[in-house]
Amino acid sequence: MIENTYYIETWGCQMNDLDTQRLAGQLRLRGFRPVSSDQDASLILLNTCSIREKSEHKVFSRLGELRELGTGGARIGVCGCVAQQEGEAILKRMPFVDFVIGPGNVGHLDEVLSGARRVAVDFPAYRQYDHLAVDRPSPTKALVTVIEGCNKNCTFCIVPTTRGREISRPFTEILKEVRHAVSTGRVEIELLGQTINAYRCSSSGNDFADLLRAVAGMEGIKRVRFVTSHPAEVTEKMIGVMRDHENISRYFHLPVQSGSTAVLRRMKRLYTRERYLDLIAHIKREIPRIVFSTDLIVGFPGETEEDFQQTLSLMNLVRFGSLFAFKYSPRPGTAALRIGPPVDDVTSTRRLRQLLDLQEKIQKATLNRYEGETVTVLYEGPSRHDANILSGRTDDNWTVNFKSHLALLPGTLVEVRVSSAQHYTLRGEALP
Repeated sequence: MIENTYYIETWGCQMNDLDTQRLAGQLRLRGFRPVSSDQDASLILLNTCSIREKSEHKVFSRLGELRELGTGGARIGVCGCVAQQEGEAILKRMPFVDFVIGPGNVGHLDEVLSGARRVAVDFPAYRQYDHLAVDRPSPTKALVTVIEGCNKNCTFCIVPTTRGREISRPFTEILKEVRHAVSTGRVEIELLGQTINAYRCSSSGNDFADLLRAVAGMEGIKRVRFVTSHPAEVTEKMIGVMRDHENISRYFHLPVQSGSTAVLRRMKRLYTRERYLDLIAHIKREIPRIVFSTDLIVGFPGETEEDFQQTLSLMNLVRFGSLFAFKYSPRPGTAALRIGPPVDDVTSTRRLRQLLDLQEKIQKATLNRYEGETVTVLYEGPSRHDANILSGRTDDNWTVNFKSHLALLPGTLVEVRVSSAQHYTLRGEALP
């Protein structure tokens, strides 16, 4: 163990990634430095996710592996959504854990490091957010929180419990953080929120469309992305801003969860199958080359074979560029527990396999259409698998691995002629 060192393990979504960047930045300001192994760290943080079933078991299993380090002098903290969900129960079950800190207290790390609090799982009215202390690992991209929490209360979802009710950050504070990120060389901004398009500044009244327009209009920003939107919160104004700003990514993550209106009602998703498809069609008319991604759940309580076939048919109609699909996971305290038991595991597993097989065919056909085309790629750095190959992403979020005779700096926009599609990526060569 090396004094004043830290090691953070991160599980989950982009919000967790950003929370880790915030934690790391605060630790660096306090004289800590990162190490690549938990064996060397004097402080170990597990930044956890609770979106899937048995996530807490995964955390307790990992803590069991760290027991010897914890009893040997290393300080151990559990952060994130499982910390929020389990709270003091973590300390009772694993007494060598030093503290538990939920997502609402990421900015209040000093209080737990000093020993003033061992369990920080409330949602403070004032959430300290020091954007200057965010330790951003990417030289080209900055993650920026727009809104925290969610008010939708979908019956399957634990997010309102683990991340609290919606709190929108002040409009001017967000823009200040974005300007600072640009001043440090970041050319891509990804705006984050559980239901990002529910954003509304309490002081100015600006909504998400206003924020999106303001960010996209800043000098030096080559690309703007955002996640995650709720279909019921998409407005004409928001679509218009996306259409009118070329640097807003033509990639739109719009979770549908199910293709069946009956299931959507039980999920309390606030839209029907028909409304979702109408929205997709309208956006495609306004922004013809947009690519959609989505989230899907199979095996939700009461899902019939007919319901599942409706999901497959919706996939064929929309032709998603990518998707995240899961078997339904019962989560503590959610309303879905009162609806009934999930579909049996054998059926859910079969449905998930069918769904993923269909998506693989759709995605392969979509990628093959890029062969021979020239695409604009935001260069990010060498490929993880081959340092001689460069890598970046297109405007519609496809990874492109390419060769180049040019000396490129990360953050450069480069034209690449696509030669082939492989698995989930494109390959090609940069044009001179």
